[in-house]
Amino acid sequence: MVLSRFLLAAGLSVPAFVALAAGPGPQLPAGTPAKTAGTVRKHLVYFKDKAGTPYTVSQPQAFLSARAIQRRQRQNIAVLPRDLPVSPAYVQQVKAVAGAQLWYTSRWFNAAIVACDSATLQQVQALPCVRSAQTLNRGVAGTRKPKGDDADEPLALERGTRSQYGKAFTQAQMLGAVQMHDAGFRGEGMQIAVFDAGFPGVNTASQFAGIFQDQRLASTFNVVEKTTQVFQRDSHGTHCLSTIGGNQSGLYIGTAPKATFRLFITEDIFSEHPVEEANWLIAAEKADSAGVDIISSSLGYSTFDYPSVDYTYANMNGRTALSTRAATVAARVGMVVVSSAGNEGNNNWRYITAPADADSILTVGATDSLSVVAGFSSRGPTADGRIKPNLAAMGVQTAIVTPSGVVARGNGTSYSCPVLAGMVAGFWQANPTLTAQQVIGFLQRSGTRALTPNDDIGYGIPNFVRAYNLANPGAPLAAAPPAPRQDLLIYPNPSKDDELYLQLAVDFQSTPLQVRIFDARGALVAEQRIAPTSAAAVRLQPGVLTKGVYTCRVSNGREQRTVRFVKL
Repeated sequence: MVLSRFLLAAGLSVPAFVALAAGPGPQLPAGTPAKTAGTVRKHLVYFKDKAGTPYTVSQPQAFLSARAIQRRQRQNIAVLPRDLPVSPAYVQQVKAVAGAQLWYTSRWFNAAIVACDSATLQQVQALPCVRSAQTLNRGVAGTRKPKGDDADEPLALERGTRSQYGKAFTQAQMLGAVQMHDAGFRGEGMQIAVFDAGFPGVNTASQFAGIFQDQRLASTFNVVEKTTQVFQRDSHGTHCLSTIGGNQSGLYIGTAPKATFRLFITEDIFSEHPVEEANWLIAAEKADSAGVDIISSSLGYSTFDYPSVDYTYANMNGRTALSTRAATVAARVGMVVVSSAGNEGNNNWRYITAPADADSILTVGATDSLSVVAGFSSRGPTADGRIKPNLAAMGVQTAIVTPSGVVARGNGTSYSCPVLAGMVAGFWQANPTLTAQQVIGFLQRSGTRALTPNDDIGYGIPNFVRAYNLANPGAPLAAAPPAPRQDLLIYPNPSKDDELYLQLAVDFQSTPLQVRIFDARGALVAEQRIAPTSAAAVRLQPGVLTKGVYTCRVSNGREQRTVRFVKL
């Protein structure tokens, strides 16, 4: 993989996945010559603290928009010192170093992206306010050949089997998005940030005209070049955006055709280095400040251009990669982060790539129109045993819109990700009092494998109507598709505390149950007897569990079933 190969479109060239080891930067292999002074590179400079900052958590309006504050308030999320901007005094100290160019600052990581040569970097690191620095790009810029788009040839402009949706009908119907639209939820009032490599044609193709006519393009930002110009560069972002926001009745309709969008270029298709993960971080912070509800990111990182250091599968633990740590914070501040799982299923790597390993986000795998998992779709679990991907959507022969306005088809978790992100927008619009994590929870419970998640498609393909009815049992929508075959399920999974529930299959109701919980070593850590009940779910009493993977064995006296869950 290279470049954002991910620009996750399997079979479509898009740049490849990349990776970066987070924390103080990756070390060069033994014997690698030290970089030559005079070569300007970008570095992530971490500050020691936020001392002397004029900002306070009690006055967040100084650095967060009203919409961002409201999003936190709705979800009871406190503004923390992590959210405060870096100390202006520290910024001035860095700027005062001759030759140091300060590009961005990061609130969440208390850091700055600084471009300078190695001699200047030493001066920056010598500042008393600086803790450490991580080099973000190495090698000579622009040496990689641009990646073309070798997707399937665009199909002729023709109307699909459903006159209104055209070729986009199947991918929407699989998620219940057609019924979602019929119920009046098309993403109105929801803000979606799309991170990608470029959006050429979005300002000219007819399928996007409504975004401009309705003034639903809230902002654009090119993090790579530090401009607002985004209708350029690679067309991968155009393809992904179309699956959400495309809207031309009789030809093509995306899954959230009335949502409001913020478009970010974070990916540089000419090289693959950790600087792109830092770009992801900056975009996420800007999205947070603006009050975005959902981030759709069809990008992934596991392999870098030499001499930047590649990730290993062990790094996919939710704590290492820079983009993963950024995605985790984005989830913590109340956004739903929807990330492509990756297109590594047929490769030696095989597994998900960063930031898909992040905790509390929706990682999306790919299936075909018959719900069969795509061979290229990256598999889980995470290195620390969590279920990934979380959900799946159509990513094989997905209908997309090209910059010229032609409806084509492409393959990749790049496309299953935004298709699902649009449904997330409609579901949250329909259930505005839910928290981001509750949204994820209901969608997972609506999945076709909700009771038997696996490492291929997680909880399966979600459905709007099933999820809506789970969230609104007293006022269900009609025409819900049949629920998946009933089986045992432990939720929440993963669990952050010791509040666990066991959802009961019909044949495990109204009968005495014996529940045993074993840790990863096979040691019995909890045992519980449950009296006969007709309830759909019962609370477990496992006591205090340490972090790790657990196996729960439930017996009704006639048969025994096993459920796995993770304690975070």
